[in-house]
Amino acid sequence: ECDQVHIDDVSSDDNGQDLSTYNFSADGFHAAATSANLCLATGVRGGVDWMRKLAFRYRRVKEIYTTYKNNVGGLLGPAKREAWLQLRAEIEALTDSWLTLALKALTLIHSRSNCVNILVTTTQLIPALAKVLLYGLGVVFPIENIYSATKIGKESCFERVIQRFGRKVVYIVIGDGVEEEQGSKKHNMPFWRISSHSDLMALHHALDLEYL
Repeated sequence: ECDQVHIDDVSSDDNGQDLSTYNFSADGFHAAATSANLCLATGVRGGVDWMRKLAFRYRRVKEIYTTYKNNVGGLLGPAKREAWLQLRAEIEALTDSWLTLALKALTLIHSRSNCVNILVTTTQLIPALAKVLLYGLGVVFPIENIYSATKIGKESCFERVIQRFGRKVVYIVIGDGVEEEQGSKKHNMPFWRISSHSDLMALHHALDLEYL
């Protein structure tokens, strides 16, 4: 129930309090015996105090993401950093450098002054942010451009993106699923299907030649 679509969705409940000495584990937000996924507050669920504490957590997540998006190893520490780098190398070997190919295209888009990368995922927001960092994609996806469709679906996320950036810009949906393809058709957005390495390479080629 704490899950949000976007990192700033509860920011209006944040009073801007300094969190440098704030004790998240002792503010009564979680009942001690519950799992981290359940927001069983000692206060009234959804009450002003509870929502403010929730907003504090999202602000802290935003700070961590923004601080470490270029230095995930610094967040993990030396031992975990080595294990992380090893795991990423193994995944790259098993997937024939899928991530490297995707990152080439995403980096090219990100380098343009008039283009942005936006991620719409069915993963809940906090796990999605963790995945983006662990895959080294934080550099090309600013946290403000990440949306979780878990609660509202991808089509509704597309609508939110359009409300934010307007209808006079060009949107290109890149993906492999039925939901994003249907959503793109509803909003008259071109859909670029990615189902193989050749699709990724073709995407990068089209971007490199400025066809996209």
